[in-house]
Amino acid sequence: MDHYIERVVDLIEPGSNHLYNMSVDEARRRLLEEPTESVRQIQGSFALLAKSGKTVRMARSLDRPMRYFLAKRQEGPALIVASRIDTIYEWLRAEGLDGQFHPSYTRMVPAHYVVDLQLIGCPDPDPVYTRFFTPVSGTLPADLDVIGKAYISALAEEIAQWLRTMPADEPIGACFSGGIDSGSVFLTTYHVMRRLAMSPSRLKAFVLDLGNGPDLRQAQTFLERLGLSMFLEPIEADPSALDIDETIRIIEDYKSLDVESATMALALGRGIRARYSGWRYLIDGDGGDENLKDYPIEENPELTIRSVINNPMLYQEGWGVGKIKHSLTYSGGLSRSYVRTYATARHFGFDGFSPYTKPEVIAVAEAIPFIELTQYNVDRLYELKGEIVARGVKAVTGFDMPVFPKRRFQHGAFSPDALHSRLPYREAEYRERFLSIYH
Repeated sequence: MDHYIERVVDLIEPGSNHLYNMSVDEARRRLLEEPTESVRQIQGSFALLAKSGKTVRMARSLDRPMRYFLAKRQEGPALIVASRIDTIYEWLRAEGLDGQFHPSYTRMVPAHYVVDLQLIGCPDPDPVYTRFFTPVSGTLPADLDVIGKAYISALAEEIAQWLRTMPADEPIGACFSGGIDSGSVFLTTYHVMRRLAMSPSRLKAFVLDLGNGPDLRQAQTFLERLGLSMFLEPIEADPSALDIDETIRIIEDYKSLDVESATMALALGRGIRARYSGWRYLIDGDGGDENLKDYPIEENPELTIRSVINNPMLYQEGWGVGKIKHSLTYSGGLSRSYVRTYATARHFGFDGFSPYTKPEVIAVAEAIPFIELTQYNVDRLYELKGEIVARGVKAVTGFDMPVFPKRRFQHGAFSPDALHSRLPYREAEYRERFLSIYH
């Protein structure tokens, strides 16, 4: 096999890695030369590729996709790495290798793992997955005040790190609904900006308004109660402009809830961009539901409260690498679905940030003693998120944060009936639409 000439093509966008504590070159060296656990020390948002001889290593943070495809050539294998499936396809087509392509042949680097690949030609090598982020479960005391303060303190520190990296005069837009996640992120961002002597006049709370959706009134009520109404900016959008095929093309996925959510994200992003041509930075609360296990278990026949509580990072990673239900093409959990946030923001030229996806914040969430706090009671699990976050926000920022019942993004911008009249399709139909792009 020594006569093979392997090729690695890194199509990850230059400058898209945002690291706080080291250069990208140092991060790549660490990925390649040091023990896997050292990758945990890389702070920021990254999709990293490093190569030595025939060994390739890849790793990414939770808040962005990283895909690869192994093409066969007479002279040796070619590994193509990119953020998007269509980027890989276009490269293959330009090289005359697109006959080998199918979307399902692409692979996603799963979040929180280093992927080792040996470019040894035929047969295709099996990747080796080694976890670099393994938070310990259930180590915090069963005290909601202690938990809340630790959780929101970690959130505040991540927001502070992010704010320090940007130019001092750049405006910041919070994607806002007045829900627990976006509300806590907005209030914590406001608090941190004041603590760092940054002008809070740079901050806006953008809420999507498609007409008759409950989020606008909820957002108004949230900010009115805190005397912060001046920050709210509704972004109106025409429901007739919602385009399912555009959404599927941009997120390159077909899961129904993600298609619906991403369609709303595109409407919000398009509205902000039309109003502010130079706006760059957005912050949101994506990942908050996953951290505190706040999804309706009864809507998923595969889940029980025991499976949710007893499987670490189930909502962040799905059932896990190496399991039957883990998709090699897409990964699982938020590791898969975060593309609804990343790709829609990138489409309009925004630099997005979700502090709830960061390992330091997830580690606090995983340390919560869910079994002791819930005794496997579903209703108690649902109550925990609001109590923990509100107490934490009070302890860290001093605000008495309003807590409203959980509502998905797509159900807040639009009434559920109106949503389903505009997006009436099922997952199988969304999948057909996605695959038709490459027919």
